[in-house]
Amino acid sequence: QVQLVESGGGLVQPGGSLRLSCAASGSGFSINAMGWYRQAPGKQRELVALITSGGRTNYADSVKGRFTVSRDNAKNTVYLQMNSLKPEDTAVYYCKARVAASVYEYDYWGQGTQVTVSS
Repeated sequence: QVQLVESGGGLVQPGGSLRLSCAASGSGFSINAMGWYRQAPGKQRELVALITSGGRTNYADSVKGRFTVSRDNAKNTVYLQMNSLKPEDTAVYYCKARVAASVYEYDYWGQGTQVTVSS
């Protein structure tokens, strides 16, 4: 019923910027919250940033002041603006949406997008 499509990953030099996008498609649902997670080789998947439908945000300590999460509720799209990127930010970034449909609630995941910060 719901699919998440991510875009915006790529290769960037330290100190550079990228903006990730995640668009939810489908019908008959509402999104309660959307978040960005990342997973680097050999590490556990971790929460990077979260935003609720009302606009409340949370960030991992490692990205505070550098990353900004925002959303367009009308478009069911969430963004992650990443500035001052560091090599340790290199990971696969996943979008997650908590979706309500009727009386049911589900978590959906995007396909992941690679972010590589070189040198």
